[in-house]
Amino acid sequence: MGRYVIRRLLQAIPVLLGTTFLIFAIVYALPGDPLQALAGEKRVDPVFAAALREQFHLNDPLIVRYGYYVRDILSGNFGTTFRGLPVSTIFEGKFQVTFQLAITALIFEAIIGIGLGLWAALRRGKWEDKGILAVTLLMVSIPTLVSGFVLQLVLGVQLKRNTGIDFFPVAGIQDGLRSYLLPGFVLAMLSIAYLTRLTRTSLMETLRADYVRTAIAKGMPRRRVLGRHALRNSLIPLVTYLGADLGTLMGGAVITETIFNLPGIGQQLFQSVYLRENSVVVGIVTVLVLIYIVANLVVDLLYAVLDPRIRYE
Repeated sequence: MGRYVIRRLLQAIPVLLGTTFLIFAIVYALPGDPLQALAGEKRVDPVFAAALREQFHLNDPLIVRYGYYVRDILSGNFGTTFRGLPVSTIFEGKFQVTFQLAITALIFEAIIGIGLGLWAALRRGKWEDKGILAVTLLMVSIPTLVSGFVLQLVLGVQLKRNTGIDFFPVAGIQDGLRSYLLPGFVLAMLSIAYLTRLTRTSLMETLRADYVRTAIAKGMPRRRVLGRHALRNSLIPLVTYLGADLGTLMGGAVITETIFNLPGIGQQLFQSVYLRENSVVVGIVTVLVLIYIVANLVVDLLYAVLDPRIRYE
């Protein structure tokens, strides 16, 4: 197991370097002058601009600038903005907001998605199965921008107006955990639909396996066959999807955070791209890539727990 973890970590190094270099190149290849974007419509002082270009190595080739960036990352420094603010302090508190939002969405996704998929697989071909498939198709078809505003209006505004109780706050993080319930569900809607269909398909294939039919024929209780054998062996593709989706949820929270006015890194990423704060954009993406790599490593290690036949040595 130890050798496998070390090998996976070594394999993650070129992935991290390749991904960050690609993002670094794309961000710094955007047209326009980032210093002029910082100043807006005002004219930039040539002397001041020359000093900033020298400080941030803007006159050096791309590969040289990326080398400076990697050197700073290895020392724990994500760089500074053109305003002189450390990048780490900018998204330090914002990262916590996005992480809590992503975890909330992941919990909704796991509970609702696996539950609906299990129910649909057990009621295959009946009206419950067809109804769940229709609902998931509807969830896939509705954009997050639409579902977010509709649920915000219905569950956040109308429900409070009719009951007088603020069940689901519609903006900000002042209400603690309750502030993440509605945006977390909105963020998880698309993933819930995909996970439901994946669970249904995986469980249906497992239920048709020979060992499941043999266990039922020998008189083993159906609930035990379902929970101990069928569902457990169906979890490997589901765990893979959930692990990969954690990074997707964190990186795709821009629209949700904007709708619910959550001060997370998704909103910060959008603002930084608009303001051409390249160091902030690259820093945020680097952190998201690291989270994605760690999540996939944890998923790979869980395979041996779910299926003892899998060995890493």
